Amino acid sequence: MRRIRIFDTTLRDGEQSPGVNLMGIEKIEIARQLERLGVDIIEAGFPITSEGDMEAVQAISREVRGPVIAALARTHQADIEAAAKALEQAKSPRIHVFTSFSPVHLQYMLRKSEDEVIAMSVASIEAARRYVDDVEFSGQDAMRSDPAFVFRAIAAAIAAGATTINIPDTVGYTAPEEFAALIRGVREQVPGAKDVHISVHCHNDLGLAVANTLAGLAAGADQAEVAVNGIGERAGNTSLEEVAMALATREDFFQMDTGIDAREIGRTSRLVSRLTGMQVQPNKAIVGANAFAHEAGIHQDGVIKERTTYEIMNPQDIGQGETQLVMGKHSGRHAFQMKLAALGYSLAETEQRELFRRFKALTDKKKQVTDRDIQSLVEDEIYRFDDAYELVDYQVSSAGGAPSTATVGVCTQGGAAGAVTREAAVGLGPIEALYLALQRATGLQADLKDYAIQSVGGGSDAQGEVRCSIDYFGQTFVGFGVSTDILEASALAYLHALNKAAAVRAQAEQHPTGKEAI
Repeated sequence: MRRIRIFDTTLRDGEQSPGVNLMGIEKIEIARQLERLGVDIIEAGFPITSEGDMEAVQAISREVRGPVIAALARTHQADIEAAAKALEQAKSPRIHVFTSFSPVHLQYMLRKSEDEVIAMSVASIEAARRYVDDVEFSGQDAMRSDPAFVFRAIAAAIAAGATTINIPDTVGYTAPEEFAALIRGVREQVPGAKDVHISVHCHNDLGLAVANTLAGLAAGADQAEVAVNGIGERAGNTSLEEVAMALATREDFFQMDTGIDAREIGRTSRLVSRLTGMQVQPNKAIVGANAFAHEAGIHQDGVIKERTTYEIMNPQDIGQGETQLVMGKHSGRHAFQMKLAALGYSLAETEQRELFRRFKALTDKKKQVTDRDIQSLVEDEIYRFDDAYELVDYQVSSAGGAPSTATVGVCTQGGAAGAVTREAAVGLGPIEALYLALQRATGLQADLKDYAIQSVGGGSDAQGEVRCSIDYFGQTFVGFGVSTDILEASALAYLHALNKAAAVRAQAEQHPTGKEAI
């Protein structure tokens, strides 16, 4: 079983993602979590670029003692000195020296010949070795370079004292078979290559970063350069969690392992997402919201009977919680029954059949049915009633610093045809005024216990969904309302709760129990 070293570059290459700017304290928090995760090397930053990066690498060097701490440097003496200074207090320091290999980089960026690039690289590696024993060397854009030049440059770097040679696919250009061939060539044709570590650093411009990394490891590399959630320049770096779990899940095939504690993967992903502001796409492998979610009825039925029918990993093993049965139009009866049980309902078979029918009807209107939707269906089925009151119209007047006023029109069902009761009230705000007016119109005095509003969808025409709960003589009733007008949604939610209270009161009056009627 070959041991693969995990080189995490979230704090360096990952931070180069457009829009990401981590503060020093945030970098330290991520570095500590990476240590708990079990990475072997943390590339903490590029010290020459800013005082902030210098201070962050210094702080991580002081406080994170388990992994090797690496600092990036170009083939410039000033870069080498800055990296060495930043790593002075590191327990296990590494200077990571890089240059460019491809003809387009040499012509337009460095304006140097191949021989000049090799000479600069050798001088920089020798300079770095005067400060640290562990020096990594990288040639940018190696996969668009002449292999003969790549081999010659790597041989010179090894002779100069580089202990790790990194082969970057900087622009995500290569294919797995092509990448593997170059790694094998380095191992077999470059003098001294078998005595140093060979690393792979792949970008995801063609969506092949993980595939290329695994191909490189299979071809003889023993270090993978990765980033949490795959963040990084342009389309990002190789995803740490995908490589780690591919090697762990298919250990039988790859015959490799890492020091990663898979239980920390979910926590690490969430921390990096929160601090960088980069949301993880729902269908992202391993850590996406849908990675362990099942909607199709066949899949749900299989997972319920035996999890491994549709899951090759246990979400709990990687800190991702429980398997999710997403309730939607493809969900089956068995999954719906499981959801009811999970929500705490024990219902008769006839009630379950009717609820499932109504659930299926709801899925034709909503893409995803939430737990709250199902709870509402259950409550409406168990406490089925005709609404006693219906909102006809409303008007609210509110101005900054002044009390709000509201007028409502409520139609009483079962009364005279078209009869509308109108009431007005004054409140500290528009919601309070609305609710006081509704109490007067219905004759039901209830205390508001909870009120919450959230957007349904996006854009200026998004609906507002209001949920409120009321206390009516010691009993709690929950109401929901949805409208593009949040005041109307608020009124509908409160009236929904009042209607539930009115129905229970009517049942109590018809079937007295000897207790005080509500």
